[in-house]
Amino acid sequence: MLVVDNLVSYYANIKILNEISFNLNQGQVLCLLGRNGAGKTTILKSIMGLVDHTNGLILFNDEKLSGVSAHFIPKKGIGYVPQGRRLFSELTVEENLEIGLLTRKKGEKTKEKILNMFPKLKERINQISGTLSGGEQQMLALARALCIEPNLLLLDEPTEGLQPSMISLIRNSILELKKQGVSILLVEQRVEAILPVADEVIIIENGSKIFSASSKEFQNKATLKKIYGFIGL
Repeated sequence: MLVVDNLVSYYANIKILNEISFNLNQGQVLCLLGRNGAGKTTILKSIMGLVDHTNGLILFNDEKLSGVSAHFIPKKGIGYVPQGRRLFSELTVEENLEIGLLTRKKGEKTKEKILNMFPKLKERINQISGTLSGGEQQMLALARALCIEPNLLLLDEPTEGLQPSMISLIRNSILELKKQGVSILLVEQRVEAILPVADEVIIIENGSKIFSASSKEFQNKATLKKIYGFIGL
């Protein structure tokens, strides 16, 4: 599905990513953990063609993504929910979804399927998105990414700033997508929020992959819990 091999990226003369490698299979949830500035978001942006990488290879379904314009990446079936949501705040819920549907020319059937996943959005279909709560905006950002019916979904800190009830909803959505065979690569700092749905965990520190394990193995690493100060494990 997704292969990232020896990914290297610089910003000016500063190395941001140092030979990052991992594989993501169909229906798998892979979580990138690490502090702010560790390089996690740069990995997602590199996959989406938003950041150039100096060296390394990115393959999606055996197709090379390196050098592909960011405009064409979603058309290949890769959805992206960036940190901060990036909604069109002056548009309605429905209008935001319509923009997502246009990317791969999906129609009403897809929209109805997504709204059934998020009943609160269905209730607020004509509401201006900028007036939604933070949790509802995160739901809308996720729903818009799903409008392309992705095979691979990239989520950048999907639980940031959300109440426990909304975090639970996001987790349930991830589990449902996993059942449908969607592969999910997500970035998080709050390990306790997302670990229950992850299959594999990779820790990124100073642009390097320093640890990887299954979710179950990670939960048994008491030393790592102390080192990284992740609360709630």
